[in-house]
Amino acid sequence: MNIDPIDLTRELIRCASVTPEEGGAIQLLDRVLSDAGFTCHRVDRGGIANLVARWGDKGAAKTFGFNGHTDVVPTGDPDAWSVDPFGGEIRDGWLYGRGATDMKSGVAAFVAAAINLVETAPPDGAILVTITGDEEGDAQDGTRAILDWMQEEGEAMSVCLVGEPTCPDTLGDMMKIGRRGSMTAYFAATGVQGHSAYPHRAKNPVSAMARLMGRLARHQLDSGTDHFDASTLAVTTIDTGNPANNVIPALCKATVNIRFNDAHTSDRITTWLSDEAMRITEETGVDVTFTTKVSGESFITPPGALSDLVAAAVKAETGIDPELSTSGGTSDARFVKAHCPVVEFGLVGRTMHQIDERVETAQIPALSSIYHRILESYFA
Repeated sequence: MNIDPIDLTRELIRCASVTPEEGGAIQLLDRVLSDAGFTCHRVDRGGIANLVARWGDKGAAKTFGFNGHTDVVPTGDPDAWSVDPFGGEIRDGWLYGRGATDMKSGVAAFVAAAINLVETAPPDGAILVTITGDEEGDAQDGTRAILDWMQEEGEAMSVCLVGEPTCPDTLGDMMKIGRRGSMTAYFAATGVQGHSAYPHRAKNPVSAMARLMGRLARHQLDSGTDHFDASTLAVTTIDTGNPANNVIPALCKATVNIRFNDAHTSDRITTWLSDEAMRITEETGVDVTFTTKVSGESFITPPGALSDLVAAAVKAETGIDPELSTSGGTSDARFVKAHCPVVEFGLVGRTMHQIDERVETAQIPALSSIYHRILESYFA
């Protein structure tokens, strides 16, 4: 059973799986992997389609795991595309379509590599392919649901590779061994409305919020750690919705987004935010409250056997020593890290989420060859 990763990527792109819609992508992979002898389970939850496919015995001493997603972000204005966003069209050596880079090509590359391995040189161990339809969405019923199901069923991965696009410029130039944590804080400052000509009779929440946001923005969380750059805090909006220039409003809202390294936890940052909010309340008499949403804690898979394995395969196939990085946003590796050691490696991600998202067609079989070599080396 010969699987062409380019053809499989094109088939996946033609599945309009805009999160949280399945669009036929999970069904397609279920069929392809089942035909190749993998035992497939649908692990749907909360209206989200997920797939777990195993080759080999559940009790194998070594199980190599792969994690990926088939859901994609919306296309934006389809008329702004030069091609059908879900056409899987190839032009001048480039494959176009939503998900071409992020990350249907990565999924197709690994599936093709895994099928080729089990049919030509069956490994002494097992391969577990986990695919979710909820990475670009809320991520509550995707990889989390898969890991919950695995725990209930006694399934386990020894190590895991996440196939997100990780390379900034050239295939092979970067792999991810960790990610920063991400959290958002939503502030509300409640004062007393009044006439702007008589500010002493009001309590201005705008001034209080501006003072708070200034303090947060000027604060240096840290100067970086061994494997991470310095943590960052960005004020993303300050809103009052006040159309009148002679009225001090009663309410002002603001939002900050924080990307933090392994010097912090979300709990400790929340405590700091609370202290700063209380300080403003004490100084101004304006009541400042906030809520937080934590997308993920920072994590690191220390350089070692797994990163060495992936780096050696990349070097052998491309001649490049990949940089070990923790840059970028969040990925589902933040959930897998509690289950087993995890790293990320995939294509060049320059056009992900953009209009005319595309990937060089030659990169897809090249990535599949890297994945095949990783599997061969792991089971050698």
